[in-house]
Amino acid sequence: MKHYTYYIIALLTLFTACGNTDYEYSGYPCYFIFNNSASQSPALASATNPNSPGIFCRVTMPNANYFNFSTNLGLSDKVALTALDKQRTNKLGVYNGTGIIIGYGNLNNPAILYAYDSQCPNCFKDTSMPRYQLTMKTNGTAECGSCHRKYDMNNDGLIIDGDQGDKLIRYHASIAGGIVSVIN
Repeated sequence: MKHYTYYIIALLTLFTACGNTDYEYSGYPCYFIFNNSASQSPALASATNPNSPGIFCRVTMPNANYFNFSTNLGLSDKVALTALDKQRTNKLGVYNGTGIIIGYGNLNNPAILYAYDSQCPNCFKDTSMPRYQLTMKTNGTAECGSCHRKYDMNNDGLIIDGDQGDKLIRYHASIAGGIVSVIN
């Protein structure tokens, strides 16, 4: 009788662990490696400082010669690509369309480093066109000018206003020794 009790408890434990989970990271390819110790973008440095969470930086590559960085607080700069940068196949988000957004969220301690695609996931899903760039706000939200959804970049890219839908497209991100990596 005791054996059955143990089996029942084990089965109940297994069933409670199973559930419908949302994937945390996107399956879309993304590849960005930037040595901020050498190239020094003040905009990117402000967003990748864990001691100043809530600042997010959009990274775009408008041509083959430089990266463009702009934060939700209005700081922007551009940095010329190094020879090493030019050898890499940079992929800044879905189809290299609107770039990526990098920054530490301000809701967790320690702060979580987030990297998102810079376009509305729901408008992209509806049209398959990578042309719906989000507008970053100083309060750590991002808004789509087309569907008017608002996303919380401090909280895993969840929708906080507007119609239901998908949260922001998220990529793997890390920082080590001044080198910012966003790789999927």
